[in-house]
Amino acid sequence: MSQPEAGTSRTGLFSRDDYLAPPHISTGQPPKDVLNTIWRKNEVFLDIGDYSIGSAVMVLWPCLMLCLLLIYSTRNSLPEFSNFLLVGGAIIVGIPTLIVLYGLTQSVPLPVRFNRQRREVCVPQKDGSYWIVPWEQVTAAATAMSSIGQHGKTTQGMLVVGFTNPDPNARDADRHFTLGFSCGGGTTAMCLWECMRSYMEIGPEAVPDTRLGKRPYEESQIGSIVISLRKGDIKDALHGLFFVIFLGTYFAEKLQNLKLAPPPSLTDPTIVEWSHPLPSEQCAKRSPELERAIAEREAELSRLQAN
Repeated sequence: MSQPEAGTSRTGLFSRDDYLAPPHISTGQPPKDVLNTIWRKNEVFLDIGDYSIGSAVMVLWPCLMLCLLLIYSTRNSLPEFSNFLLVGGAIIVGIPTLIVLYGLTQSVPLPVRFNRQRREVCVPQKDGSYWIVPWEQVTAAATAMSSIGQHGKTTQGMLVVGFTNPDPNARDADRHFTLGFSCGGGTTAMCLWECMRSYMEIGPEAVPDTRLGKRPYEESQIGSIVISLRKGDIKDALHGLFFVIFLGTYFAEKLQNLKLAPPPSLTDPTIVEWSHPLPSEQCAKRSPELERAIAEREAELSRLQAN
């Protein structure tokens, strides 16, 4: 799957595509795991998952809050309209909620594993097979689509990471696999991509630790608000309350921990062996082409920072 080189963009009337790799050069943005995609990290590999039950909750919750607010505010003045909202809201919010609840009963898809010592990526498939894809063949692009309605302009975007089946005899339907992250595109997508790129090209210390599972109280949704209040940081506390009340981040956090604590791992014996540490002399190196591209990009970023 070929695409333009990293650093180039294609802009349409209501769309924009920013190509991030290959080559796997820096975007100039810091690594930020905005969707909790880092499931497991160590010196050898990084597990990235695209299962995000929390995102679904944060989409549904504001719709539920809006419906309840409208029903409450019109219950006396416009009772017929209030009843209409009750039925309409039950359909609009209820059906997606049932889909989310059904998703909670299903097993979590396995993560994609980035092995920095081998400079390869293990991509699990639904049929139980695995692709081992060379890291430098992985593609990445940030896409954004805009629409204009009566409430103004809205933009939606995502990060798309692509992998090509290493089997030259694979049928057309099995030649490509993509991971899509609904993170908004643009700079946010670049920060998310940097979690993968920086891990592979710099090391585990360059990217955040996983935020899944039980965290210290002060790092939880409620705990961070309480800590802010104790410090007298009212602005930060109100910011946290907004996310909890209007975006449902507390429930998103609990449901995510329910499904991803601990997250699933790759248990196939071949992949377990592939994930073992290698002696330093056996670790794979960058290709000369990528080495050159990274050096040129670092020099460019240095000039931009100097100016």
